[in-house]
Amino acid sequence: MSPSSGATSTSSQMRLPSWLTRNLIILTLVSLTQDAASELLYPLLPLFITGVLAAPPVVLGVVEGCAEAAAGISKYVAGRWSDRRGRKPFIGVGYGLAALGKIIVAAAYVWPVVLVGRVTDRLGKGVRSAPRDALIASSVPREAYGRAFGFHRMGDTLGAVIGPLLALAALDVLNGNVRAALWWAVVPALMSVALVSLVREPHRRPVETVTPNPELIGPPAVEPDEARSTETAVKRPLPQPFWRVTWVLIAIAIVNFPDVLLLLRISELGLTTTQVVLAYVVFNLVYALGSYPAGVVTDHLTPRFVYGLGLLAFAVGYLGLGLLGSDATSHSWVVFALVAVYGLFPALTDGVGKAWISGLVPDSVRGRAQGVFQSLNSASVFVAGLWAGVFWEIGPGNGVVPLLVAGAAGGIGGLALLSGGNALAGSTSRRRAWG
Repeated sequence: MSPSSGATSTSSQMRLPSWLTRNLIILTLVSLTQDAASELLYPLLPLFITGVLAAPPVVLGVVEGCAEAAAGISKYVAGRWSDRRGRKPFIGVGYGLAALGKIIVAAAYVWPVVLVGRVTDRLGKGVRSAPRDALIASSVPREAYGRAFGFHRMGDTLGAVIGPLLALAALDVLNGNVRAALWWAVVPALMSVALVSLVREPHRRPVETVTPNPELIGPPAVEPDEARSTETAVKRPLPQPFWRVTWVLIAIAIVNFPDVLLLLRISELGLTTTQVVLAYVVFNLVYALGSYPAGVVTDHLTPRFVYGLGLLAFAVGYLGLGLLGSDATSHSWVVFALVAVYGLFPALTDGVGKAWISGLVPDSVRGRAQGVFQSLNSASVFVAGLWAGVFWEIGPGNGVVPLLVAGAAGGIGGLALLSGGNALAGSTSRRRAWG
C-alpha cells in the first residue's frame, strides 16, 4: 500500500459523523461559553442581592420571576419571526443581550438595576433559544435529531459545570468579593457572542414534505403534494400531533419548579454553602454526561420512552429530597446521590423534548413551534415556582409538601408515558419515529 493511500485511509477513519455538522459544533461552543457565564453568576446572585445590596429575600423572587416572564414571551415572538427573517440574526442579538445583561448586573449598586440586568439577560435567552434550536434541526439529518440535541445539551451543560466552579475560584482569589467575582462572568459571555459570527445560515428550502408519524395520530405537518412558498407555509396552523405532545409535556412541567428552590431545600437540610454549590455541580455534571447518550437512545427507540424514564428520575430525586430528615448532614452523601439521580431528569428530557418537537413540524415553521413549546414551558415552570413557594412552609415546612406532591405527580406521568403512551402516540408501533 502506498503512503498516499494510507493517508487517505487515516483521513477517512478520522472523518466526523455526518450529523456532527459545523453549525452544531459552533452552536454547542456558543452555548457552553454563555452557560459558563450564566452559571457563574447564578449561585452568586442570592449573595449579591440579599448580602451586598441588602435587599429583602422577596426581591430575589421578584427579579427571577420577571426574568423568567421576559424569556417566555420573547421565545414565542423570536421563534415566529425567525422563520421569516432568518435565524442567525436572532441568535446573535440574543447572545449579545445576555452579555449586556451580565454587565448591568455586575455594575449594579441598587437592586432595581439588577432587575433590569436579569430581564435583559433572560430576554436574550428568549430571543436566541427557539431560532437556535430550529437552526440546529435544519443543519442535521432528521434521523439524528436525538443525537444532535443531546450533543448540544451536553456541551451547554458542561458550561453549567464550569460556571459554579469558576464562581468558587473567583471568590477564593478575590477574598470573597462577590461584586468583583460577577465581572468574571462577562468574559465567557463576550466569547459566546464572538463565536456566533462563525455560524452559517443554511439555504432555506421553499417546500418541505414531512412523512406522517406512525406514533402520532393526525395529518402530516405538510401534505406531500403541496407546493407552498415559505411565506405561505409559516402561516399554516401548527399540526395536531405537535399540539398533542406539547400539551402533555407542558402539563408535566407544572410540577417542575425552579432549581433554586431545590438548592434552598439542600441548604435547609444543613449542608454548607460550599456543599450546596458542589451539589449543583454534581447535578449539572450528570446532566451533561447523560444528554448525548439519551439522544442516541432516542434515535433508536422513541422520545416518549426516554422522556418517561426522565420523569421517573425526577420522581426519585424529588421524593427522596422531600423524605430526608433534618439530620441529613450526618449522611450528606445521600443528598449528593439524590441530586445525581435528579440530574438524569433534564438529561433525559431537555434535548429529547426539543428533538421530539422538531420532528413533528416542517422546517418552515420550526422556529414558531420551538417558540410556542418553550414559551409554554417557561410559563409552566413559573407557575410551578409560584405554587411551590406558596406551599413551601405548610405542614412540616422546608419544602417537604411541594417536593412530595411534585415527585408523586412526576412518577405518575412517567409511568403513564412508559406504559400508557399509546393514548398519546396512537400506535402500538415501537419503532423510532419523528414525524
